[in-house]
Amino acid sequence: MFPGSHVATQPNKPALIMAGSGETQTFAQLDAAANRLSRVLRDAGVQPGDHVAICMENHPRYLEVLWGCHYAGAIYTAASSRLTSEELAYILNDCGAKVFITSTYKADQAAEIVVETPNVTLRLMIDGTIDGHESYEDAVAGVPSEPLSDRIAGRDMLYSSGTTGRPKGVFPSLPEVPLTEWAGSVEGLQRLLFGMDEHSLYLSPAPMYHAAPLRFCLAAQSIGATVVLMEHFDAEDYLRFVDAYKITNTQLVPTMFVRMLKLTEETRSKYDVSSLKAAVHAAAPCPVTVKQQMIEWWGPVIHEYYAGTEGNGFVYCNSEGWLAHPGTVGSPLNCIVHIVDEEGEEVPQGESGTIYFEAGGTFEYHNDPEKTKSSRHPKGWSTLGDVGYLDADGFLYLTDRKAYMIITGGVNVYPQESENLLVTHPSVIDVAVFGVPNDDFGEEVKAVVQPVAMPATVEEAGELERELIRFCREHLADVKCPRSVDFREELPRHPTGKLYKRLLKDEYWAAAGRNI
Repeated sequence: MFPGSHVATQPNKPALIMAGSGETQTFAQLDAAANRLSRVLRDAGVQPGDHVAICMENHPRYLEVLWGCHYAGAIYTAASSRLTSEELAYILNDCGAKVFITSTYKADQAAEIVVETPNVTLRLMIDGTIDGHESYEDAVAGVPSEPLSDRIAGRDMLYSSGTTGRPKGVFPSLPEVPLTEWAGSVEGLQRLLFGMDEHSLYLSPAPMYHAAPLRFCLAAQSIGATVVLMEHFDAEDYLRFVDAYKITNTQLVPTMFVRMLKLTEETRSKYDVSSLKAAVHAAAPCPVTVKQQMIEWWGPVIHEYYAGTEGNGFVYCNSEGWLAHPGTVGSPLNCIVHIVDEEGEEVPQGESGTIYFEAGGTFEYHNDPEKTKSSRHPKGWSTLGDVGYLDADGFLYLTDRKAYMIITGGVNVYPQESENLLVTHPSVIDVAVFGVPNDDFGEEVKAVVQPVAMPATVEEAGELERELIRFCREHLADVKCPRSVDFREELPRHPTGKLYKRLLKDEYWAAAGRNI
């Protein structure tokens, strides 16, 4: 289904509400706007299978742009609004975008990349314009709102977060289908697992360019539900919007849970969250104590899944399943999970290894056959590069990203365990743990912490450092605990919840005059 499917039955129902401003777009308005843009794209030479790139903030027109691309049969790439100009130009060139759609929020960067992206033939800007760009509003004004004939459904091609090297476009291997026959896989998940229907109100607090918010918002509108889109995440604002809009469904990342739990009890108790029927989280491991506290607070409405932009497998658990298996990310629904050692052999139950999916879906990395090949097992299974293990009941537990493993004195240490512990300390807002050079042991464990309050003196910093190391050693083996702790005002965390740990690691290794 798609927004146009609901125009006959609920034309004036809100398809989109901007959480902060209250600006509303009905299903009739959304469908008409998407039809107009699809015609603009077709007139610009965009045929089914051609690429369109988008880069903007969480904007009231973001979803109509996505649907316009979808109606035109385009492959749409939503790029992060936090990329550097060099990174953005790379993505536009790599995906082969014919059209680039942005907003005045990104005007300076849009101007910088014009020369670097010569293959873009049409540049549209919302809320104003600059040299080399046409006004989006002018382009769609006066264009008929009737749908294109013989519409083919578009699809996304989103880019990995680039934990190592350049980000790569992830292209799911899906057949072309008429728009009227299109059924997004996420739409089925929303209905079957999370109880969403046309009466639901879906709150999206994350940036739209990330895979989960983009796909979940499109799925919600496909079903006929209303999307309430936050301009940006704030812990108290989130609770306020759940209360004010009587939100029934939402998706978050664990760092958002942490931020809300750091609010005072007085602040949290001001807001009624009893309307929530399903709160889904993914994208990063959730510390056990954090999830326990969230279930105690919100009730058994919290769902978790483990999957990637690649769409090669889906692992899921509800609150009841998680409480019976604390720390799990769930059991496989559409695939078979294999845990494999360095030689490609499956390991016994309970032992950690690289996680591979069988039969969950196929994909390729755009313009990178070697990366695609490296993600495959000789038996045809595929991996996201994560490490984990299965318990006796077939529930999966994540250990860490393989790339973040620390080898100290010949012992393999996965830092996620100490990160999950340290973030629960009352003085910690955020934390990254990784390996830094050590002449005797090869690597040693380092923690970089964003504290609730930055230490005012060297003495205060030393005291907090000792307290955090002591706290860690009370719960974990010494080898897993940081030998030193540094403090920063903010960590380089992606708004979607993923930590750019590579940036921190590179900084420390470069300072030591070595490469990882």
